[in-house]
Amino acid sequence: METLQYNSERKPLIIPEYGRHIHIMIDQLVATEDREERNKKAKAIIGVMGNLNPHLRDVPDFQHKLWDQLFIMSDFQLDVDSPFEKPKKELLEERPQHMGYPQNFPKYRFYGNNIKSMIDVAIQWDEGEMKDALVFNIANHMKKCFLNWNKDTVDDQVIFDHLKELSDGKLSVKEQLLPLTPTQDLLKMKSKNGNGPKSNGSNKPRKNRNRKRY
Repeated sequence: METLQYNSERKPLIIPEYGRHIHIMIDQLVATEDREERNKKAKAIIGVMGNLNPHLRDVPDFQHKLWDQLFIMSDFQLDVDSPFEKPKKELLEERPQHMGYPQNFPKYRFYGNNIKSMIDVAIQWDEGEMKDALVFNIANHMKKCFLNWNKDTVDDQVIFDHLKELSDGKLSVKEQLLPLTPTQDLLKMKSKNGNGPKSNGSNKPRKNRNRKRY
């Protein structure tokens, strides 16, 4: 009677979704000395692997994937005639370059980083109506962001001072475009979009709330 073997005591599977039997077949394939025999067994194993996804087994790109996985599960020790280029172990184990995360610590965090980016872009624009309209919309959006942080009210002069500070004194809203959108209108827009206080109708008590349900 054979002793039971636990998976924790066995060799780890390189690609677990193919199961242990496929890995055992590949180990036997690597141990085969005759090259012609190895080529036959390799094609047979590829057929078995393809049967796991019969609707894809004849697709050229999928065939390439199967051969790559065959070499990977052999720990790149398999030497057979593949219809595709043999994958490189170094390329597979190569770690991607570290992607730096932008660390910005704005003075007024309630405006967000996008506002500062918009201000930097506006500074580069040539003077004209387009730039004036952009600066006005930036200030208007700053006021909306401020109200998200302080839901009471904000004086337009505070927004102008912050805009001047964040742009190093290079941007200001033209007087002919003033005033900014009133606070009440911005709060109504928030409420309409579902970001503000609930409407009066939603606070009404539901009828038959205490009624028994069978």
